[in-house]
Amino acid sequence: MAYSEDDVVLVSAITQYAYCPRRCALIHVEGEFVDNQFTLHGSSLHDRADTPQTSHEEGKRIEHALPLWSDRLGLVGKADTVEFLDDGQVRPVEYKRGRRRPQRCDDLQLCAQALCLEEMLGVPVSGGAIFYHESRRCREVAFDASLREATVATIGAIRDMLRSGALPSPLNNARCRDCSLADACAPDILENARRSPVPASLFRAPTEEV
Repeated sequence: MAYSEDDVVLVSAITQYAYCPRRCALIHVEGEFVDNQFTLHGSSLHDRADTPQTSHEEGKRIEHALPLWSDRLGLVGKADTVEFLDDGQVRPVEYKRGRRRPQRCDDLQLCAQALCLEEMLGVPVSGGAIFYHESRRCREVAFDASLREATVATIGAIRDMLRSGALPSPLNNARCRDCSLADACAPDILENARRSPVPASLFRAPTEEV
């Protein structure tokens, strides 16, 4: 299926949407973005991996900042690094700040990279890894059928959101605390408004006095 330019989904949007659909919409629909200490730290880590180059380690070639795309899924993006092992295996490796811990949003983004690589290279990509800067450790991710289905579903949900132009409701939970877009999102204000709706009587036209 051919997708128009407006329907193309960025690989980076997958993490944002899986973490918080409203945050994803603020960035990719409204064009809002504000940095904080966490986004600046993450950006500084990616700046080091965003220079296209090739390096070699024992048993593998590593491509840095490799462009990715999938015509089938209408997906474009860039991998931090992709390892090409001497035995023929291909592994995307994503770099994240913080400590090693399971993060579904990160797994979906990495799986999307794998789906692009499979289409581009015509080879199966069964697994990859996420490297966490704070703990200096990797977490292996297997691209099983469940994760692949969830990734494709997330891409479709993002595309539907982009087409509609609508902002999803705020989550208003613990993840909002460190979000750089908290002011633009205003989760507390919207939640309070939802719980305390304006009385319908305030919208009635005043009656004329005789």
